[in-house]
Amino acid sequence: MDPQNLPLRLAEVRARIARAAARAGRSADSVTLLAVGKGHPPAQLAAALEAGVTHLGESYLEEGLEKIAALRERPVTWHFVGRLQANKTRPIAAAFDWVHGLERLKIAERLAAQRPAGLPPLNVCLQVNLGGEASKAGVAPAALAPLAAAVAALPNLALRGLMCLPPPETDPARQRAWFARLRGLRDGLAAGGVRLDTLSMGMSEDFESAVLEGSTLVRLGTVLFGPRPVQ
Repeated sequence: MDPQNLPLRLAEVRARIARAAARAGRSADSVTLLAVGKGHPPAQLAAALEAGVTHLGESYLEEGLEKIAALRERPVTWHFVGRLQANKTRPIAAAFDWVHGLERLKIAERLAAQRPAGLPPLNVCLQVNLGGEASKAGVAPAALAPLAAAVAALPNLALRGLMCLPPPETDPARQRAWFARLRGLRDGLAAGGVRLDTLSMGMSEDFESAVLEGSTLVRLGTVLFGPRPVQ
């Protein structure tokens, strides 16, 4: 898509977020828009920044590092939203502000140990595999509480919330049911003393349903930038 069209698409998306938030009795400001630029060139991300986006997400480490370097003069909060591999935790810990796909204590310990001195704690969200899908990462709901307690105790990390990639649904009611389940897991952790302020849920196909169920951060790519270019 032409970067010049991005401000209009962004305005439309923000209006949709605002309407969903209003239906839920919330302020639109309670929802952070994370623009996910996977597969799109730095020029597209620069256009998003010019249009008022402040949070950018990447799924692939090498691509993300290139874009961080290309946009290093811009004020950006960078999120890593891809699958975490043990051999790539050091550059992630050094370059990103947020990590959304944390599912194992071993990875959390590596990120904590490798976060450079002088940087603020790395914000992390635990990914929950709500549907038990073998093709997707994430901790099982039954194993979430002990993992959350262990990660919350680590230095150099700030456990902020939960993230999910639920099974794809076209029916808004079914979409909402998955997101309500993640919200319930967050509330259960709070009852056990682990209080979180972030629900990273909702993507281009279902973000309005996510906002209705309490999402505080939506991860949007296609609805802003169009389909990823064919490699």
